[in-house]
Amino acid sequence: MASFSAPVFAQDAPLAEVSVTDWKAVYGRVEARSRIPARARLGGTVVSLAVVEGDVVTAGQVLAQVVDAKIDFQLAAIDAQQQALTAQLDNAKTELTRGEDLLARGVTTAQRLDALRTQVDVLNGQIAAVVADRRVVEQQQLEGAVLAPIAGRVLSVPVAAGAVILPGEAVATIGGGGIFLRIAVPERHAAFLKEGATIEIETAAGAGQGTLARIYPLIENGRVIADVEVPDLPESFIDARVLVRLPVDTRMALMVPASAVITQTGLDFVKVVGADGPVLRTVVVGQPQTVDGAAMIEILSGLAVGDRVVSTNE
Repeated sequence: MASFSAPVFAQDAPLAEVSVTDWKAVYGRVEARSRIPARARLGGTVVSLAVVEGDVVTAGQVLAQVVDAKIDFQLAAIDAQQQALTAQLDNAKTELTRGEDLLARGVTTAQRLDALRTQVDVLNGQIAAVVADRRVVEQQQLEGAVLAPIAGRVLSVPVAAGAVILPGEAVATIGGGGIFLRIAVPERHAAFLKEGATIEIETAAGAGQGTLARIYPLIENGRVIADVEVPDLPESFIDARVLVRLPVDTRMALMVPASAVITQTGLDFVKVVGADGPVLRTVVVGQPQTVDGAAMIEILSGLAVGDRVVSTNE
């Protein structure tokens, strides 16, 4: 003959209101801490492009090469000017040597010799200025290399090889410095947001927690902007949306263990201690909560403070 074990009823302590947290579900956006465009310092034609969206780059890495054909002509003109001045300087030095010989024989005057020395000094100065001008143009040519401003991931590349760009135009946008979640919360909940509060999030890898790191004072379009620090947040996709649950209020509520709620014929019941033994009482339940690591359910109506709930353990 088969034997059945009777249910064991455990009488809990009298019900008392406990403090529970109300959570607000919003969507956060994964953002890079620094989003800096890599700009061209030189206007011209993009002759090479070394990165595409999604590439990981280091600070100072060459992303593209911009060439301005006019620079080569400028260098050629400067070189021609320098050669002409060098020829004039050689002639002036020869005239100065001849003048010194004539002055030694008393044929010319000291005034004439001073004029020749001045001419040599002027030509030396002009050559030095031309050399400096050439270094400036050479530096401009070197600035055709577009460098990554920070280490990170390439988020966008709005140009292509062969495109003509202007000085200061963005060739790529780099996201780096780590990532975080940025959330926008309705301003009616602003008073309940506290820096350092624990935030619950839902990612593709599962549930996790973060910390409310910063609350911005400027309200935009009726929403408060805040940043959430989340360890090990996936950074494969920037601007990805992540479900976030924020603590926005605390209140007192009646909570019973989830195992104490019995559902029959579409109604919820809780067994409580009555005058003649345990009885089922119809209740209206609220959202499940986790209190001190235990699964609990809020009772909206049907129970009162002081009722003794009986938990059924099979």
